[in-house]
Amino acid sequence: MNIIETHDLRKSFKSREGKGKGQLVEAVQGVSMKVEKGEIFGFLGPNGAGKTTTLRMLSTLLQPTSGEAKVVGFDLQTHAGKIREKIGYVSQAGGADTHSSAVENLMLQAQLYGMSKQNAKQRTDELIQTLQLDTFATRLAKTYSGGQKRRLDLALGMVNKPDLLFLDEPTTGLDPQSRAHLWEEVRKLRENGTTVFLTTHYLDEADALADRLAIMDGGKIVSEGTPNSLKQQIAGDVVTLGVIAQNGEKERAFSVLRSQTYVREILDGADAFQLYVERGEETLPAILRLMDSEGLKVSKVSLARPSLDDVFLRQTGRSLRETSAN
Repeated sequence: MNIIETHDLRKSFKSREGKGKGQLVEAVQGVSMKVEKGEIFGFLGPNGAGKTTTLRMLSTLLQPTSGEAKVVGFDLQTHAGKIREKIGYVSQAGGADTHSSAVENLMLQAQLYGMSKQNAKQRTDELIQTLQLDTFATRLAKTYSGGQKRRLDLALGMVNKPDLLFLDEPTTGLDPQSRAHLWEEVRKLRENGTTVFLTTHYLDEADALADRLAIMDGGKIVSEGTPNSLKQQIAGDVVTLGVIAQNGEKERAFSVLRSQTYVREILDGADAFQLYVERGEETLPAILRLMDSEGLKVSKVSLARPSLDDVFLRQTGRSLRETSAN
């Protein structure tokens, strides 16, 4: 059963700056996808790819410019109120009042959902135990660490026991220990029957958490599938080869490498070539011997299995790691 279905979903904004000020910019360009009930679905892509805009449309916070969508069984355009009753949403910035404690935040959120004071207290106590907030639950949220704040944000998104929880970049800015803890909480949500839709620009996060994922770039979905199936599209191994670019040496190296039968595909990155080869451990010495015989100087070399970054690179011609770092 699909908990989200979209067809040609689009969102345009008027540009507020630059030479194109006032012109329409299409931030989301025809997204069509299905998310199954009970899975963790990841939206992977660089900042500005359209992930958050898509998520905000699906969570009823933005009105689509055009297209169709059903969320938790209701039409996005005509039954936004029904959808809000069934979903939770955790934004990048979080929604906690930092001048109140976790207990006060959760009690208020529960009562905003129409719970009685008694039921609100019961749900607050449950979430404090579930997300291990008890050691700081009565302190003001402004005193919390980054990891503690995100756990409170997650609790606030779960107050109404949602069928579907939207998480927008849930671990941005967290230390490795806090990220790992939050990952574990997300997995527990899935195990308890909650569907999780998360956006991220972290490759390891998408690989570790998502049952299925869509890779988004430039407002469009460029690839979709399980992390393993996406990586299996790139058969063999990946050799990263940096060549010192002097007097046209990089162009000559590209031509020489492309002509080798053991190189299935070659991509020219910003500072290195990505070579897709069979049996990389055997092919790598041959590549280095070739470079030496041609008088081409190698600045770096590595051998790896295909990653989600290789999938992104193949689909867009750019590295997600480099794009997200800018």
